[in-house]
Amino acid sequence: MNLFWAIGLKLISTLLFAIMSALVRLMGDVSPVGEIVFFRGLFGILPVLVVYAWRGQIAAAVYTRAPFGQLLRGLISTVGMFANFGALVRIPLAEVTAISFASPLMVVALAAMILKEKVRVYRWSAVAVGFVGVIVMLIPNLDVRQYTAATAAAATGALLALVSSFTNSAAVIQTRRLVKTESTASIVFYFSLVTAIGGALTLPFVWCTPAWVDFIALASIGVLGGLSHILLTESYRHASASVIAPFDYTSMLWALLLGYWIFGEVPTILVLLGAGIVVIAGLFVIWRERQLGLARAREVEPTTPA
Repeated sequence: MNLFWAIGLKLISTLLFAIMSALVRLMGDVSPVGEIVFFRGLFGILPVLVVYAWRGQIAAAVYTRAPFGQLLRGLISTVGMFANFGALVRIPLAEVTAISFASPLMVVALAAMILKEKVRVYRWSAVAVGFVGVIVMLIPNLDVRQYTAATAAAATGALLALVSSFTNSAAVIQTRRLVKTESTASIVFYFSLVTAIGGALTLPFVWCTPAWVDFIALASIGVLGGLSHILLTESYRHASASVIAPFDYTSMLWALLLGYWIFGEVPTILVLLGAGIVVIAGLFVIWRERQLGLARAREVEPTTPA
């Protein structure tokens, strides 16, 4: 275990993902969401191929024992990517990021329902408190008493961010199934491949030929996303999930800084309050998972004869 290396990789990963999200928000004014998804998937494959070719693991990246499982995860992620990018072009960067923090809480609920994992009252309580925080964040965007195009866009963006959070948690559940038989390389590769195909299917209807500067930005979205995914995976090689997971929340800091610097966005008090509630609930879930993991480790630890 190398904590310094693991945390460093995780922090760089969250920063790259935040920059990618900022670029998506920028490109939302000039490129359709389907086109952005296509470039994200297509150019996201490049760093995957380069890294695993350098390691001599290209065969491991392409080989799969569960093609339908990979396809299902890819489809879930594609829906999530469309929803996430659709949210980013409609509401501030920090708000999309804050709503995404509901994903770990949804993972707890889905793990109980789909994987039949035992979830006790402590974690269910944290999930309930976290969803209160989500509702608090959604309130400013769902107030449509004075209907305008801006309020409609804000409401749509908030709901898309919530859908993205749900699909991300569903993708985590499917990933837990895949890791029993699939390599990390193949999961990352097929994720990028399926999302690229999903975006490509929209191109006959939404294609807008990008200028060179826009093309570079779109390609950068894919490369940054692919690198972020790889660094995230690598961080978990050097430390346990319970140690690394809390650093997910640094993405809110990056989102606040980039949102203010690039777009002049300042989140409302309700968004910050709701985000705080969700973060506290999420950290409690992580702490509880760590405690349970330690307890299980003690149970299986061999006893030393007297």
